[in-house]
Amino acid sequence: QVQLVESGGGLVQAGGSLRLSCAASGSIFSINAMGWYRQAPKNQRDLIATISSGGTTNYADSVKGRFTISRDNAKNTVYLQMNSLKPEDTAVYYCNANIRTTASDMRYYWGQGTQVTVSS
Repeated sequence: QVQLVESGGGLVQAGGSLRLSCAASGSIFSINAMGWYRQAPKNQRDLIATISSGGTTNYADSVKGRFTISRDNAKNTVYLQMNSLKPEDTAVYYCNANIRTTASDMRYYWGQGTQVTVSS
């Protein structure tokens, strides 16, 4: 059984910063790509940042230059540093990871989501 547990969400004023964390635990053989998605009310869940096992990163245009994704492979944890936050960044943020649990089993897992609210 694999779990992804997120933390770090909350309420912040526009222009402020937050750091999200997502720790994977359980029967993990290896972790490949990890990423962060977000979903605002009545919107679809959008991919905003990814990081490969080797550290290659990609960002959605909406967060490029403001958000930074990173990972600590020793801790099976992915982070999202969010700076210069805007009200339109308000959403539930989800982490996602491609995890191998055995030689023949690799699948994507989701965290439970953490609310980020940016006030104007």
